[in-house]
Amino acid sequence: MRARPVDQPRGLPSLEASGKKGNRVARSRRVTVSTDADGHTAGWAETDLASATPDSTAAAFFDVDNTMMQGASIYWFARGLASRNYFTTSDLARFAWQQLRFRLLAREHAGDMSQAKEAALAFVEGWRVDDVERLAEEIFDELMAPRIWAGTHQLAQRHLDAGQRVWLVSAAPVEIGRVIAARLGLTGAIGTVAEVLDGAYTGRLVGDLMHGPAKAEAVTQLAGVEGLDLTRCAAYSDSANDLPLLSAVGRAVAVNPDAELLRQARQHGWEVRDFRTGRRAVKIAVPSTAAAGLVAGAVTAGLALQRRRRLG
Repeated sequence: MRARPVDQPRGLPSLEASGKKGNRVARSRRVTVSTDADGHTAGWAETDLASATPDSTAAAFFDVDNTMMQGASIYWFARGLASRNYFTTSDLARFAWQQLRFRLLAREHAGDMSQAKEAALAFVEGWRVDDVERLAEEIFDELMAPRIWAGTHQLAQRHLDAGQRVWLVSAAPVEIGRVIAARLGLTGAIGTVAEVLDGAYTGRLVGDLMHGPAKAEAVTQLAGVEGLDLTRCAAYSDSANDLPLLSAVGRAVAVNPDAELLRQARQHGWEVRDFRTGRRAVKIAVPSTAAAGLVAGAVTAGLALQRRRRLG
């Protein structure tokens, strides 16, 4: 197994992150990329809040969409971009529809992410990393923070209070995941890694989308590098897509589970936590997304941004 740090561009001046609106999180400027013996590549980035912990062999891993947050982080990111005129409301409507369509296709063709990976290139090409992080910080404060499940955040805090590290695991670009982790006071984020050249995304991915089995592989690689004992680790998710991740750790918890995950949780005797109630559960189902849905919306945003640049 090889782990290597990848330099990220120098962003805006580093400021101490307090999690309050208007305060910019400090830049880590480095994403660690690890490749295992089978050629699987994973990437993770610590927040500047990360420090040595008393319980160094245990950690917790939290899915983001509908587990830590109501709805999909990339959906709210797109909403924030729309409000800043990066693309139109009709683009956003197509984004939501494509999310639903790709979610259904992902269920029918589980594990086949080749088309999704190709489509992802349209989103990242030409975007500057520091711009994405800056926008992610602003949009988190405006749209994502009010949608964090307080109950899930409390579960994460319990691990921190016990001296354990807490990582988000998301299909979103690792830089966006890291911003969310920093705002929540967590250790870091595991996410999809996009190649960066001279401070801008090239449009090529480093490894695969962080989805399904890729999450379990990434957590296993991180455990090897960081000296974690996976039998002492916990994982939290809402989706049956994350069964490989939940099965890789000693303690699996289904949070706001879909029907299939609830069935699996009962079968395996896993703990179930549900923070949804009535209308709220229905409301958050619309912006729900799988990794392929993330790509569909990202493509829409990327193409719309390119169109805006041409017209500008």
